[in-house]
Amino acid sequence: MIIQPNRLWIVVLLLGWAFDFLFWGKSVGINLAIFITICLLGGFFLLLANGLRPAPKSLWLIIPFVFFAIITFVRQEPLTLFLAYTFTFVSMGLLTVTYLGGRWTQYSLLDYFKKFFQLVGSMITRPKNFYNKDYKEKAELRKTIKGLPIKPVLRGLLIALPIVVYFAYLLASADLVFNQKLIAFIELFNLGGIIEYIFRLAIILFWAYILAGIFLHAASQSTDEKLLGEDKPVIKPFLGFTESAIVLGCVVVLFLSFVVIQFRYFFGGEVNIGVEGFTYSQYARRGFNELITVAFVSLLMILGLSTVTRRENDRQRQAYSGLSVAIVALVIVILVSAYQRLSLAIDWHGFSRLRLYPRVFLIWVGILFVTVIVLEILHRERYFAFAVVIASLGFVVSLSLFNVDASIVRHNVLRATQGKHFNVNHLTSLSTDAVPALVDEFLDSSLPASTHEGIGAALLCYLHSDTISSGSTQDWGSFNLSRWEATKALNEVRVHLEGYSLNDKMSPVLARTPSNVFYECAN
Repeated sequence: MIIQPNRLWIVVLLLGWAFDFLFWGKSVGINLAIFITICLLGGFFLLLANGLRPAPKSLWLIIPFVFFAIITFVRQEPLTLFLAYTFTFVSMGLLTVTYLGGRWTQYSLLDYFKKFFQLVGSMITRPKNFYNKDYKEKAELRKTIKGLPIKPVLRGLLIALPIVVYFAYLLASADLVFNQKLIAFIELFNLGGIIEYIFRLAIILFWAYILAGIFLHAASQSTDEKLLGEDKPVIKPFLGFTESAIVLGCVVVLFLSFVVIQFRYFFGGEVNIGVEGFTYSQYARRGFNELITVAFVSLLMILGLSTVTRRENDRQRQAYSGLSVAIVALVIVILVSAYQRLSLAIDWHGFSRLRLYPRVFLIWVGILFVTVIVLEILHRERYFAFAVVIASLGFVVSLSLFNVDASIVRHNVLRATQGKHFNVNHLTSLSTDAVPALVDEFLDSSLPASTHEGIGAALLCYLHSDTISSGSTQDWGSFNLSRWEATKALNEVRVHLEGYSLNDKMSPVLARTPSNVFYECAN
């Protein structure tokens, strides 16, 4: 046995009980970070106790794991929180599948998919196979031990239970006195509570089973001895250099034509756009999704052709790399065009989540393109997938550190001081991440009166929102730093909101300012 069976079952059952203790009847908060951390520590304990030491490169995965685990109870903005959950489990899964080998930086995309599918398979089948193997090894020992036939007794009780319940139902229906006595008996033993405990026990066993599969996989299937395409390509190159060069050359000509037009009509400013009959707002809205699609399809085309194209000498390799560099350079210009379109929309309408997400995303896509072409030139195609992983991590880390909702508040309040439209309703739709920034702006005495009252109305909406009121009554396991800071900040300005009132008797709920202006509450 790679791992001692008794030690494995004790650890995973304790971790299953920890899940029940931390989550039963509680919402998700700091309890998630605590649970996955003790799971990680439990896994290290089991593996190290059996002499299975992690590869040094695998330990680097603890850094993103810790970072995203912390973000799960620091932020409340939906996409940031979702990505923090996702990358926490991805980091933990990647550590599992590469624990002994440590070659995750060399995985291809196919390796990533293969490894994670194998992990899922281990979670489903490996604990059962491990138990059966242990059971067979101890079969002779069990034969020599005489005692109470526990299994036959349990089987008899399971068979008898539905029969007794059925007869009890019929007898209770036939006699009222018996029915009363039966009800009193059930209440005496609190069978309703027993049913709850049975359900909770099932959840504990479920998580124990899943964690056992994860730990067993790390112990036996994470050596990374052989990666896909390492000895020979998964797909043997079959396309000639001439065909690929024509494809890349035609794309270069098309992209160059587009870029020339962009320089004339878009980068030239509002005057050149107006010549063609478009306003800034119209031009900004048109084509952003298409430009992003062009960028991604271009990346897939470069990677795909790189895989299937035969390059038989240095001249062909250099020519292919040159065409790829040209496409990437033009795509970066196209990405700048998309970024400019997004900036026009922000200038016209202000910040929102759907304008900030792609703005950060475009920066990391540009970095990814540059990295991919460098790897192509250096003939390090094996690291393409690793570049994608790093760019994805960079995007999520940026969102986490950026604090999207607080940035929306600061930018849109600044726009309001410049006489631009101030959408108070939009501010009330943000998460509790926005509240401390709103309080800071509200306390700024230099703001115009209308802007100041609009922020006050938004704060009143947050003060009476379900998120704030429920957060104050939750237990420690559901603690979230964003909710706590929002509640603390609102309590600081509560006295300044006495001149405001909330009409919560109608839908939508309206906040009235001291100047008798009404704003709709979205939260």
